[in-house]
Amino acid sequence: MSQRTDHTPSDAQAPTTSGTFASLDPRTGAVLAEYPVHDAEHVAAAVARARDAAIWWADLGFDGRKKWLQKWKSAIASDARSLAAVISAETGKPIDDAILEIMLAVEHLDWASKNAGKVLKRRKVPSGMVSANQESTLGYEPYGVVGVIGPWNYPIYTPMGSISYALAAGNAIVFKPSELTPGVAVWLADKWNSLVPNQPVLQVVTGLGATGGALVAAGVDKVAFTGSGPTARKVMEACAKTLTPLVAECGGKDAMLVAADADLDAAVDFAVFGGMGNAGQTCAGVERIFVADEVYDPFVRKLTEQASRLRTGGGTGDSYGPMTLDRQNEVVRGQVEDALDRGARAVLGGRESVRHPYIEPVILGDVPEDSTAMTEETFGPIVAVNRMRDLDDGVDKANRSSYGLGASIFSKDRARALAAAERLRTGMVSINSVLGFAGVPSLPFGGVGESGFGRIHGADGLREFSRPKAVTRQKFRAPLNLLTMERKGRDMKIAEWLLRTMHGRD
Repeated sequence: MSQRTDHTPSDAQAPTTSGTFASLDPRTGAVLAEYPVHDAEHVAAAVARARDAAIWWADLGFDGRKKWLQKWKSAIASDARSLAAVISAETGKPIDDAILEIMLAVEHLDWASKNAGKVLKRRKVPSGMVSANQESTLGYEPYGVVGVIGPWNYPIYTPMGSISYALAAGNAIVFKPSELTPGVAVWLADKWNSLVPNQPVLQVVTGLGATGGALVAAGVDKVAFTGSGPTARKVMEACAKTLTPLVAECGGKDAMLVAADADLDAAVDFAVFGGMGNAGQTCAGVERIFVADEVYDPFVRKLTEQASRLRTGGGTGDSYGPMTLDRQNEVVRGQVEDALDRGARAVLGGRESVRHPYIEPVILGDVPEDSTAMTEETFGPIVAVNRMRDLDDGVDKANRSSYGLGASIFSKDRARALAAAERLRTGMVSINSVLGFAGVPSLPFGGVGESGFGRIHGADGLREFSRPKAVTRQKFRAPLNLLTMERKGRDMKIAEWLLRTMHGRD
């Protein structure tokens, strides 16, 4: 089972196209490969093939699917260096970061395949006193075909959060990756096809925005989308035409709260990782930091010292790579300029830090709360560090954002940290770490507000890609025969007495 090295789709998978597009190395601009722009006809054909494959896949049952998903997991893990090379080439991120991303993705694939049966198998549920004559069961069935539209910043970890759980639940997948990272998706599909060559349970369609639009319109049973809020709204509009359900993850403006009793060294280490790792191109990283007045100055000093040691570049040993999406440079530049023009302090770097295709670390202090650096997703190696009185004040400031994906809290007071976590308007919170939730397969991942809706990962992620089905079986005739058009007065009197007795008292 040889693996193609050009990462181009097989002829059997690309019969109809509307030209090609190039995958580029963001570090050099060099062309890595050409990929077909799959048109609506091709996408519709892929969905039709997936529908047939979904029947075979669902009929395997949880144990049968687990066997194949475990084989796929092993194939990915054993050839991780090859996949990491594709990720690094297409995103510009260091190889080590690509390996870490693969590790996280494989952990989720492993958990989903092993736990789908436990979560989704039909089981008995209580019927209650009134329906005691009914045996009640609840089970979950796959949708059929799930269309996955993935991002470029984490081109395996993020889409696999949908793909792994949807596959484990019994669905077939048609995956449209970002036009910046098509090679990663094709690598994954090729690895699957090397194991199961005759069952297109996982297919990839490549192209630009129109290809993603064609996938949504092709009759898939559910869509899993990761991307910007404006694009998510367009996807929702398209889904609304056919009442196709959607799960959407739309980024974040994640806050870190640092209490006066926090371990500052640990908080700084995580702040640099969450804010600058992957060149800041992390939806659930760190963009806003609120620090207690008492420790603000030492925190900023330590943060500046550590961030100033980072090295940008595309080589081995560099801390992070370039902006994968070139126009993101201008977004970052605009936010830095807006903050500085409004009176923020450039603690480290500044306007001069934005230089295509790289952005040096930028730390902004005392940033106006209404500046774009505080209100809009940055997606670059910039953190804004402002003061807070205490955790309660920090929660209030963090919650002013329209986004609500993740957050982090640093405090030695467990009770106060947990209380603050409960008040944060987010889908996930890490205490004394950053992104701790991302590596825990049993926890759901998703946001509120501008960050989207629905969940991937964990039991909620498995249910996200399943339809619940309730079944009752009458075991014996009900003592009170109320479900008839000829009910007796005696039965109604007893029913009214039961109603008052069981539910009419405080």
